[in-house]
Amino acid sequence: MAQKTLGLIHTSATLVPVFQQLCQQHLPHVQTFNIVDDSLIKTVIRCGELRPDTARRVVNYAASAEDAGADFILFTCSSIGAAVETAATLSQVPVLRVDQPMADKAVQTGSRIGVIATLPTTLRPTTDLVKRRALVAGKEVDIVSSLCEGAFDKLMSGDAAAHDAMVAAALKELSLQVDVIVLAQASMARVVDTLPEANKRVPILASPGIAIEYLATLL
Repeated sequence: MAQKTLGLIHTSATLVPVFQQLCQQHLPHVQTFNIVDDSLIKTVIRCGELRPDTARRVVNYAASAEDAGADFILFTCSSIGAAVETAATLSQVPVLRVDQPMADKAVQTGSRIGVIATLPTTLRPTTDLVKRRALVAGKEVDIVSSLCEGAFDKLMSGDAAAHDAMVAAALKELSLQVDVIVLAQASMARVVDTLPEANKRVPILASPGIAIEYLATLL
């Protein structure tokens, strides 16, 4: 059987090592390559939404990854999820948004689902995705959304400790209201590892590991 190739498309260079480690762990026999363009996420944040011109660039990156020989394409950013779904309809190879396997797992896990983000541009698409995946599964869910206002700015200005503390406090509060928590951004996943066990009352799902484990079942 020929070796499969996974093309990873990122909107932040910080995610490259995160996914590299996960791929080595779960997809040791799969070749990978990375495309990084942080102007995509910067444009989404600046505009406050995913605009058609940015969506077109996302679709073009999927075509570029396909041309580069990818048998499967994974976009690792949730904020551009809607454009990734469009790209999937135009591609000859499967295209996956990183948060879909996580949304499916959340829907299977509980009916009160918390969605937490540090950016409104990520909170909306992730909440929307969870609702739609619940419909696909034929399940009724309640979604409780939580936005850590200001935490993303702290992270971008280099104050990771302040970001982590804000996210940890929000996770603790949200865990009292729901059956399962979904992290809308991969950048929040590291905070979960630092939480005391007492604060992990409910499962907290992060998209990178769940997405790569899901790909391992396909590739």
